[in-house]
Amino acid sequence: MSTINILGIDIGKSTFHLVGHDLSGREVYRKKLSRSKLIQYLSNSELTTIAMEACGGSHWLARKCQEFGHKVLLIPPQYVKPYVKTNKNDFIDADAIAEAATRPTMRFVSVKTESSQVISVIQRVRSSYLKDRTACMSRIGSILLEFGMAFPKSHAKMKTLFQWLAEHGEPIPPMLLLELRDHHDFYLKLNQLILTQDKKLKEIVSNDERAQLLKTIPGVGDLTASRCLSDISNVADFKNGRHLAAWIGLVPRQFTTGGKPTLLGISKRGNKGLRELFVHGARAVLVRPEKAVAVFGNWILELLSRKPFNVVVVALANKLARIAWSVLSTKQAFEVRVQA
Repeated sequence: MSTINILGIDIGKSTFHLVGHDLSGREVYRKKLSRSKLIQYLSNSELTTIAMEACGGSHWLARKCQEFGHKVLLIPPQYVKPYVKTNKNDFIDADAIAEAATRPTMRFVSVKTESSQVISVIQRVRSSYLKDRTACMSRIGSILLEFGMAFPKSHAKMKTLFQWLAEHGEPIPPMLLLELRDHHDFYLKLNQLILTQDKKLKEIVSNDERAQLLKTIPGVGDLTASRCLSDISNVADFKNGRHLAAWIGLVPRQFTTGGKPTLLGISKRGNKGLRELFVHGARAVLVRPEKAVAVFGNWILELLSRKPFNVVVVALANKLARIAWSVLSTKQAFEVRVQA
């Protein structure tokens, strides 16, 4: 068998499909392995380059491959799709992954550390609690509406649900009161779970030097800093701050043809979680214009006079993302340098 130059692996839940290419790009190896057999094969095979899609389980497998001495390339799935020929199956996908990894202009994803993945898990669990809490509040509101009571939408009112019912509500059937009590206890429990996740993230941020540097940026708090730690594996993957902002999705979509440039709304192509946090951070800064001008200069006021508020929010979020790249690259805290 010819020497494998690059090995493409299509990742599955319990089975993995492998296709190996030689130096000329011809297929020289094809195999379907279970998870245990795959680990055994990788530990005993000659050192080579292994390519995979950056998807669920890829970072764990990539770290395993690196432990065995292999070079690992993780490719965004959308960049593999153009290399899938004719019909789709797992071996064709593995072949496309191996071919895409050889392209000189291909973009790759850095392998995440175990701690970064743990932070990501904490954030995903927190997000699920937030969704469950919103659903619980909606259920209580819809239940009361069925009995002729329009309950106000706010956490302050929800925490004092039974007091509000006593003051404004109609007489409630005893069985319905029991159902509302169970739902309200669930709502309070979710509040405690969310606070617990927040404490975990705050502790992680307080013990990480990079996160403390990020928090020197106005509008960046514990949530945004911890999200940067989990999602930005290696800041060197981005050539400059604009590349990071584009990856987050805070740059305009472009439709240029015939030499006529056309810029549209923000692309929203990249990291949804980071984009949301940077936008919220920018909005928090802009609600206090005097502080925003003191930090970022008069261009904020000039932009507010010409553009809608939400457009300025996105523009400032773009600037915050670029500053975050600079802080992570230089490992220096943010400093205000606005001219008097």
